[in-house]
Amino acid sequence: ENVFVSFIGSEDKSSKKRFSEVQKERREQAQRTVLIHCPNKISEKKFLKYLSQHGPINNHFFYESFGLYAVVEFCQKESIHSLQNGTHTPSMVTEAAIPFRSRFFNLKPKNPSNQTSEWSHIQSSNQLPPSSKKLFELLCYAESIDDQLNTLLKEFQLTEENTRLRYLTCSLIEDIAAAYFPGCTVRPFGSSVNTFGKLGCDLDMFLDLDEIGKISTHKNIGNFLMEFQVKNVPSERIATQKILSVIGECLDHFGPGCVGVQKILNARCPLVRFSHQASGFQCDLTTNNRIALKSSELLYMYGALDSRVRALVFSVRCWARAHSLTTSIPGAWITNFSLTVMVIFFLQQRSPPILPTLDSLKILADAGDKCIIEGNNCTFVRDLNKIKPSGNTETLELLLKEFFEYFGNFAFNKNSINIRQGREQNKPDSSPLHIQNPFETSLNISKNVSQSQLQKFVDLARESAWILQEEDKDGPSPSSNQPWGLAALLLPSVANMKPLAKKKNKRPASERIKSLLDSIKSNSTENSTSTNGKRTVSTHT
Repeated sequence: ENVFVSFIGSEDKSSKKRFSEVQKERREQAQRTVLIHCPNKISEKKFLKYLSQHGPINNHFFYESFGLYAVVEFCQKESIHSLQNGTHTPSMVTEAAIPFRSRFFNLKPKNPSNQTSEWSHIQSSNQLPPSSKKLFELLCYAESIDDQLNTLLKEFQLTEENTRLRYLTCSLIEDIAAAYFPGCTVRPFGSSVNTFGKLGCDLDMFLDLDEIGKISTHKNIGNFLMEFQVKNVPSERIATQKILSVIGECLDHFGPGCVGVQKILNARCPLVRFSHQASGFQCDLTTNNRIALKSSELLYMYGALDSRVRALVFSVRCWARAHSLTTSIPGAWITNFSLTVMVIFFLQQRSPPILPTLDSLKILADAGDKCIIEGNNCTFVRDLNKIKPSGNTETLELLLKEFFEYFGNFAFNKNSINIRQGREQNKPDSSPLHIQNPFETSLNISKNVSQSQLQKFVDLARESAWILQEEDKDGPSPSSNQPWGLAALLLPSVANMKPLAKKKNKRPASERIKSLLDSIKSNSTENSTSTNGKRTVSTHT
């Protein structure tokens, strides 16, 4: 319990940093860091002593992913050059090695037979979220619904180690891109940095070439303007495609640990997709994607303003995933980004509001915050300390229930969701779900969502609101053996099973849920079934 309290406290302090400061610090940290594939059994003490000959080590951790890996952060960048100079390219018997000098190494013991007892299994840090079974147990043993939401957040959010590994992976890709574009930056964006990412999420990165030309702008003195000689192509899009095509080839041929490289250059936003085997991340590399980074910063701000925001978003996303409202395959489903914006919009509607509107953040901005990207005004205040905290004290339990009620009864046929103004507006087109893109305001971020998927969302939201209401009346206490609160909302829905009912004789809800619980919890008691049935029967059946 106390550990969690201190964890939240320390997190809040660091969250008051600007997004750009966090990115800069993390990037510098990553540039002093190496990734090492280690033997499965190793003496941590000898390992650190061996590396320390290249300079003092600031930090290190181990993790497992197709073998044991170490992430080692030196105090100085020079230590990496020293380490590289003492490293050789492996000699192959049947194959040939491409002699690429990266910051990704392979460590071998000199005499493998000579391993003493101190060479043991290392404590490795976890990079994956808990299983459904483990999550269920944690939720059922929580003390309250608020505690359940905070537990889910704590279990799923990116750890310090996982975040470092993400920035390191970007930094390793940047080394490859910098061979062609010295001074370029590869920045993570999206869920890896906006504080709403869960363990195991993809790593979105963008190759930022804009900074290169800007470095020298303020040094121009005298009567001339010096420009680089460059190759010209017909459009920005073609330039992007050419750059990504070459970087993609390079990752494929020379990038250690980069596998399954796909060049998807005809997409609306051209990208290179690949797996970084050592870190276990599925990566998407784009270029010329500054608006996406700005959206990441906006979400980071909203997540840092109030501790309830992330807890609510993580739980709503988990609920949506449990009911297949969201999926990793693109299609007519609601996306996590849309759900996050819906939660932000809902929190702007509370009385008093828990989150400010984007327009009010724009008003608080000063000259340094001004930001126009491709003609879109993306200005908002970036200093969190200038934003007044909300006076709203509503519990997470109440907010979760009200969220489902609010969207279960929202006039999606008429109204659009708009976090810029924080109020419902008339829909500008006939898309089933219209959520205005916060920066490219003529776009709808949920244009892909079909009427049937939206209806499914509404039905499930109503059912979930009903389950929480029923619990209020005569709910089980947290000490009972049956799922309650958030755990009950993650069970298969009765509404979803309707189409099956016409074809087969439908088992009562109590039986279905009992068999599900038996698979999750071996100690589930017989007498809990009838109450389960009652509590999960929906108003829609």
